[in-house]
Amino acid sequence: MSGTDGITIQHAPERCRIWAEVEGSTAYVEYSIHDGTLDILHTVVPKPIEGRGIASSLVEYAYSYAVGNGLKSAATCRYAKAWLLRHPDILH
Repeated sequence: MSGTDGITIQHAPERCRIWAEVEGSTAYVEYSIHDGTLDILHTVVPKPIEGRGIASSLVEYAYSYAVGNGLKSAATCRYAKAWLLRHPDILH
């Protein structure tokens, strides 16, 4: 799947991992699913590719996956918590 910024997002649900390869670096989100809730645990974007909206695209993809699969959205990760505050519509 292509993200809003033109990156190609890949997803391995069996590993609870969503990632994108950009200029030889891998940015990723790790999540868990428990009790009907997708919880983003970590969002990692290497320094050489920071500041391009990659983290936002990965988190948005994860929460869209949750909604599409009837899951609630939660965030252990600091970045994902802040993202949810900026995008409260994803919770409804």
